Amino acid sequence: MRINMRRTTLGAGAIAAAVVLALPGNAFAVTKLSQSAAASQLGEAGVTHSSSGNCTTRSNSTCTSYSQINQATVNGLKTLKSASDCAINVTGGTEDGHADGTYSHWNGYKADINPNTCISNYIHSSFTQISTRSDGAARWRSSAGNVYARESNHFDITFCGGSAACTSSASA
Repeated sequence: MRINMRRTTLGAGAIAAAVVLALPGNAFAVTKLSQSAAASQLGEAGVTHSSSGNCTTRSNSTCTSYSQINQATVNGLKTLKSASDCAINVTGGTEDGHADGTYSHWNGYKADINPNTCISNYIHSSFTQISTRSDGAARWRSSAGNVYARESNHFDITFCGGSAACTSSASA
């Protein structure tokens, strides 16, 4: 009788996945991206960006920066683009000048987009309208738990990446 024994090794990816699966409750591992990595992924998906300062410097509030944006936020923008078949232009990312908070622009959870007719119609018809925000912004929540707030000249979107705590906070 011959016994075949193989040595099994776990790569870094498998170990990281195991660590993520072992996180308790609403603790989620968040992957941060560089400016160039996020811009590349979004550009390949047809998502554009613009800023009044024509720049991407995170410390400059007139720029639109992707530095330290969450992978879940980039995935959400790409999904919004493909599902809606609308033009998506990001006008706010992780740059200085936004409100503070756990699920904030600075922490990589939020992006602002232009509210063109196509995307406005898509959000209004595809998502559930929820309570108006304290500043008067109307809000919609997607089935994925992302929250879309219509501010004066843009949609302020919180991409929660499956975190119930994030969705609850953005919906409060």
